[in-house]
Amino acid sequence: MPELPEVETMRRGVLGIIGGKVVKAERTPCPKKPIVISPRIDRLSKRLVGKTIKSVDRLGKRVVVRFETGDRLIFEPRMTGLVLISDPPTTEHLRFSLKLKNCPIKKLLYWDRRGLGNVTLLTDKQYQTKLTDGKLGPDALVVSEEEFPQRFGKTRRDVKVAMLDQSIVLGIGNLYASEILHLAGVHPQTRCDLINKKRWSLIYKHMLDVFALAIEYEGSTLSDGTYRNALNKSGGYQNEHRVYDREGEKCPSCKQSPIIRIVQAQRATFYCKKCQTKR
Repeated sequence: MPELPEVETMRRGVLGIIGGKVVKAERTPCPKKPIVISPRIDRLSKRLVGKTIKSVDRLGKRVVVRFETGDRLIFEPRMTGLVLISDPPTTEHLRFSLKLKNCPIKKLLYWDRRGLGNVTLLTDKQYQTKLTDGKLGPDALVVSEEEFPQRFGKTRRDVKVAMLDQSIVLGIGNLYASEILHLAGVHPQTRCDLINKKRWSLIYKHMLDVFALAIEYEGSTLSDGTYRNALNKSGGYQNEHRVYDREGEKCPSCKQSPIIRIVQAQRATFYCKKCQTKR
């Protein structure tokens, strides 16, 4: 589930590891489904031990830890992964840890209940080749208002489906796409090629507004309680959701129509038929 606001919250929550030197990198024994760690843990550890952390960045929905060597340790949380510096929600789903010195934070942890995420160490060249050289779109917080609609081009895909394509714009996920489109008054099944410039501007504006507020609230912790910030605390933006996971409730905008749930590309979409008329 972690999308841009949640991953940005994770990134900000672990900034204290900058300047830290790796003492040990290890896969934590987990009786559940093992996650993918690449390269093999002994090789990964050998490359990192003694190396200093220079920065903590975000690439869309990934946390990227950069070392003095140019190597980057990439955490991709996918559905239930968390990057933490405090005790994890459960001990049995702790997957990976970095023991550190020379900084106030002694351990960087990766926890993943379902085990769908991964941890990958890439050289600078591998990072550029595999992830940044045209493979992914510009970040949602960086793309300009002019470039935003151009990225979607003339595709005939539903706008909600296209917004989830990370090769177009990076960071938008299922939850926030529904929220953004509701505020912009755009039906989620509207074809991208039928959206005019004014509507694209509204989508862009509300995307920035939603992300800014969601980051301020440190993300959304849903009913399953899985998402937590770096200190294992709940986010608060779930209390601001207007349509996501509110099927049957009255729309907070028109206060008349109930929120409807449909499925697009095997993902749940929520919207108001009165406020988001299909054009």
